[in-house]
Amino acid sequence: MLYSMYELGHLSVAPLRIAAMMQSSLLRSPFNPAADTELSRRTAAASDLFESVTRRYGKPAWNLPVTSVGGVEVSVTPKKVWSSPWCNLVHFERDEAALKRARGERTDPSVLLVAPMSGHHATLLRGTVEAFLPEQEVYVTDWVDARLVPIMHGRFGYGDYIDHVMGMIRALGPDVHVVAVCQPGPPVLAAISMLAQEGDPCAPATMTFMGSPIDARRSPTAPNLLAEQRSIEWFSENMIHTVPAFYPGAFRRVYPGFVQLASFMGMNLSRHVDAHNDYFQHLIVGDGDSAQKHRDFYDEYLSVMDLSEEFYIETLREVFQEHTLARGELVHHDVRVDPGAITATALLTVEGELDDISGIGQTQAAHDLCVNIPEAMRQDYVQAGVGHYGVFNGKRFRTEIYPRMRRFFREFRSAAAGRRRPLRVVSQS
Repeated sequence: MLYSMYELGHLSVAPLRIAAMMQSSLLRSPFNPAADTELSRRTAAASDLFESVTRRYGKPAWNLPVTSVGGVEVSVTPKKVWSSPWCNLVHFERDEAALKRARGERTDPSVLLVAPMSGHHATLLRGTVEAFLPEQEVYVTDWVDARLVPIMHGRFGYGDYIDHVMGMIRALGPDVHVVAVCQPGPPVLAAISMLAQEGDPCAPATMTFMGSPIDARRSPTAPNLLAEQRSIEWFSENMIHTVPAFYPGAFRRVYPGFVQLASFMGMNLSRHVDAHNDYFQHLIVGDGDSAQKHRDFYDEYLSVMDLSEEFYIETLREVFQEHTLARGELVHHDVRVDPGAITATALLTVEGELDDISGIGQTQAAHDLCVNIPEAMRQDYVQAGVGHYGVFNGKRFRTEIYPRMRRFFREFRSAAAGRRRPLRVVSQS
């Protein structure tokens, strides 16, 4: 019922939003003699603000058409190279001829960037991908919005996520460097552990965890405490809703993106109110650059996706309530997951000093679980002065975190590096 009411609200406000857009255009028209008056500027700014807060934000585009390699402009084309109903693995393919001009015959490390499946689209990592592109072959998990997956494709739970990560690592081969950003940390560590336990030759060269809740019992944050204070039954009854009939995933039970967005914004409501007030003031005075920065951020932040009921509930139980991986009790396909089986995959953990989502120590816990990785193959880094988002995006990421990751990839490239088999497009049923 809530989902249908939410959609009805969007439809009912649509005429007002269109009217606001028309009013803004008329008030700013060069043919309007009153366009530069205080009243017109304020009214136009109010119209723009109303339109922005009532708009439906679709999935953003990657908008990464080129990168620069050694001063040479290289075109970039996102291509799907592995897919299932729930995920598309996207390769940011760089123009090979331009690459050879820029770097000669040198081969670059392959990086599998596992994006969060926690409400936002993979494009939230646009800045991360942009930083990697000049010197890495970048692959990103582009998870599919659950409301777009027909119910005929069945469930998608925590174990399915682990299987997906294992399948993509196998598709890329043993020289890949796996990077898990935030939420994927525990299932990615579980996937790599399973590969090691199976003696799979495609176990990755390195694994990097960034702001991940490997052990959410350490330095618990507000989201961690909330997950523990409520029962699984409470979350099922209050957070899970049915997709309306006019979506491809009609009648699927999901954790709606708009519900999660409301929770996120509620945690820092005053900050978002101040940001929109600043936006309003920038519009009034005609500060187009500042207004555009606000639009760019919120176009991404307000674009959300639904999660399947199974994945949301099982993640809550396994990661935030029972802490099964951290306690050595996670079972996948009737096999206990043992991170101690990992011996040949190097480990890097990255945390933010001011992270209010994954507290200090939660990501570092990976070192305590992966007890058989040699000390020389472990690295840990805490970035001063950044919160959760700053761990994988922004100036500090580009200038301080990424250079460490680049060195880490090159230091621990596997013996198979540079000899990866050609990757063909694979579709998973």
